Amino acid sequence: MHTPHRRMLSVVAGLALAVSLSIVPAPRAAEAAAPPTYRPVIFVHGSAGSATQFQSQAKRLASNGYPIDIIEAHEYDSPNIATILPQVYAGLDARISRLLTASGADKVDLIAHSLGTFVTQGYLASSPARAARVAHYVNLDGRTAASPPGGVPTLAIWGEGDPARTVVGAANVHFPDQSHTQTVSSTESFGEIFRFLRGREPHTTRIVPQILGTARVSGRAVLFPSNIGVTGATVEVYPVSHLTGGRLSSRPTHRVPLTGDGSFGPFPVLATARYEFAIVRSGAPTHHFYFQPFLRSDSFVRLATSVPGEGLGALVDTSDRHTALTIQRQKEWWGDQGDAGDKLWINGRDVLNPANTPRLKRTIALFAFDDDSDGVTDLTAPLPEFFSQTFITGMDVFIPATPANLGVVRVTVGQRGGGYDVINVPNWKSSAHRVTINVDDF
Repeated sequence: MHTPHRRMLSVVAGLALAVSLSIVPAPRAAEAAAPPTYRPVIFVHGSAGSATQFQSQAKRLASNGYPIDIIEAHEYDSPNIATILPQVYAGLDARISRLLTASGADKVDLIAHSLGTFVTQGYLASSPARAARVAHYVNLDGRTAASPPGGVPTLAIWGEGDPARTVVGAANVHFPDQSHTQTVSSTESFGEIFRFLRGREPHTTRIVPQILGTARVSGRAVLFPSNIGVTGATVEVYPVSHLTGGRLSSRPTHRVPLTGDGSFGPFPVLATARYEFAIVRSGAPTHHFYFQPFLRSDSFVRLATSVPGEGLGALVDTSDRHTALTIQRQKEWWGDQGDAGDKLWINGRDVLNPANTPRLKRTIALFAFDDDSDGVTDLTAPLPEFFSQTFITGMDVFIPATPANLGVVRVTVGQRGGGYDVINVPNWKSSAHRVTINVDDF
């Protein structure tokens, strides 16, 4: 199947943009002596979420001058939020204090999504002293309110659903054609957020690639959905071929033990290259994570996994004959919208349909593997144990493992609104390997 490669177009466009942005009048001496100031930005995710939902927006902020080290996410164990709320608040207090000290800023800006708006609205309303340290609050497709929380100037962005939802006294913007997670990651939301935080139009709403120089990436390996750090393991980083997904070196370019909160990096990477991150644990399957080019420095990389033999991973049937995939994107998969929806081909087979990815399901992650290890694909119904989970679906797809299929699984994404992505990965045996593919949401 021959399709245009959207990423190459993005790189060319980004280079042209970078050149055009450099052709501006030289600032006057007084202006040159006063560098622009940016308040720290803190993202608070929703249920079963993480920093990943804000990954694209963080890069867009950086493309408009924000230092990457003042853009952070406040992560927590969302299934247990009712019992840990005081600790989450205390952690947010400490994060704000640290960022204000490091940046010299007067206040921070808070951005929250879904369940995160419950957390953040409660935080702002809990104490005038807390609200006084926040300059702006962005409420993304979450809770309504009778007034701006804590009296903090508020922007509320709403996606599909009840058009009457509002935060009274806030700037309310509705995108009725955008789904729940899409309101976090979309270009349109970014424009509204930037104008609200900065009081002007962004220079660009694109993620501008770092064509020259080396990008740096960092992040965490975490247990899904608790966001508890992975320990007793090692993360290895390999550059891979865009044609096969195969490793370009037998030794990792970076290898770091995981301890504490599962943090790793920052690592230098080529901005337009492709990489595999692997979580290696003694006596357990290796979990491989494949990314499209990072384009620029990224501190929001998250490797979401599970304890071996526990969680959703324990429900995946495995064998030497087939590959098991998890494919995720921070923009819902629509399998029931015809030409207005998405397409996802695995080795040439379109696997999305109204049964497994209806728009109302709000699926952002799908599990594809050979259910019962019988060598048969059956897409007539989703796998119920996965479909019952929030934002997740599962499907019975036989994906031959090595040495069949020439050692490659070809994943092609037809993005709604136009454009294609092709991501090739090795067809690892599911008996000893897990594979997660991260698809860009833009």
